Amino acid sequence: MVQTATEQTTMEKLVSLCKRRGFVFQSSEIYGGINGFWDYGPYGVTLRRAVEQLWWSEIVEDRDNVVGLDSSVICHPEVWRASGHIEKFFDLMVDCTDCKHRHRLDQMEDPEVCPDCGSRNLTAPREFNLMMKTYVGPIFDEEHAAYLRAETCQPIFVDFDLVRIASRQKLPFGIAQVGKAFRNEVTPRYFTFRSREFVQMEMEFFCRDNDAMEWFEYWREQRWRYYTDLLKIPSDKLRIHEHEQLAHYAKAAVDIEFQFPFGWGEMEGVHHRGTYDLSRHEEYSGKDMKYFDQEANERFHPTVIETSCGLDRMCLAILANGYYEDLAETKKEGKEQDVRVVLRLAPAIAPVQVAVLPLSKKLTENAEPLYHKLRKRFRAEYDDGGSIGKRYRRQDEIGTPLCVTVDFETLEDNAVTVRDRDEMTQERVGLDALDSYLADRIFS
Repeated sequence: MVQTATEQTTMEKLVSLCKRRGFVFQSSEIYGGINGFWDYGPYGVTLRRAVEQLWWSEIVEDRDNVVGLDSSVICHPEVWRASGHIEKFFDLMVDCTDCKHRHRLDQMEDPEVCPDCGSRNLTAPREFNLMMKTYVGPIFDEEHAAYLRAETCQPIFVDFDLVRIASRQKLPFGIAQVGKAFRNEVTPRYFTFRSREFVQMEMEFFCRDNDAMEWFEYWREQRWRYYTDLLKIPSDKLRIHEHEQLAHYAKAAVDIEFQFPFGWGEMEGVHHRGTYDLSRHEEYSGKDMKYFDQEANERFHPTVIETSCGLDRMCLAILANGYYEDLAETKKEGKEQDVRVVLRLAPAIAPVQVAVLPLSKKLTENAEPLYHKLRKRFRAEYDDGGSIGKRYRRQDEIGTPLCVTVDFETLEDNAVTVRDRDEMTQERVGLDALDSYLADRIFS
């Protein structure tokens, strides 16, 4: 086999695969779609849930000093005034008066030339607030105006004391949240990379200021390990970007970036936020947001170390990293090479971990009970339509690491053939040992 890796991947191929195999569709497609919004199909939603659960297990369930929160999408408007989003959360945009396209100024290589048509007839830059506005109640006026949350971290700060008391946590400890966030992006682009509705996975870790840099380095290392060890992304497709310009309240900030088909892009930020957030909410709410250390008899605002990543971007990186094309050699002159598209997803997050494929529908009586047994432990799928070769190809495209084929020999030797997605090797495994064999391959 001649193998071509992800440098030959294009966004067009990835988008086509996602639509064809039920990972991601454009929202409201039958009406022409709506830019910046996406729907996740059967395999896409399963992938997202698996990645989210892996993150939640790593951040919350496997730790004694991190607890969870699920806050509402709409907060009191004062939350966003305290955070600075209403006043400062904007991009600069320009319009091309010739092609009528709109652009973010910071994404233009030449701020005086339209990147789409080359025209220099551009409007002057103007501010565009990214908050999505709505109204609460029956009257649509400014008194009833509210905002869809632009990030999931602010409710964590607002609920800090309530969570601390309920969970009986002492510093240092973290609060994590997974949820929808909304930003009225000027120019959504690169498929699901930059959208107007997306899922954030964030953790705010509260600690003493004199320990903060040590915790910053700790979480930076932990998050890097998550991508390389758990998601199985090669380290040469990742890099750390050190922020040279910091917010006035921050002491350190890094981004973990992935090499997408369109270039390097941020997947996660690790930030030293100082005491800014709790002190701002104390100022605007009038509530005491300080932590009381009984042993030291001291009250102070905890310093915050933040890890923040986007689930949609993470899934896009996983799909881009996993996309491969195998070119089969052929000896027949004039015949085109056979291209096998395969998603090499880590077994822990693959939408389907095991596919049960009867060689013939005559074997349904033997294959279906096996499928129902396996699905109790693994994400399994049963497929008896079409030739076995076409079924293998379909499972390759959705990233299934292992296919279990029930054939006529199974009736005699009480064994099945297990096919490996990446190596395309086949191994005969007894039914009495199949469960442990698959578990070793999937969970190890």
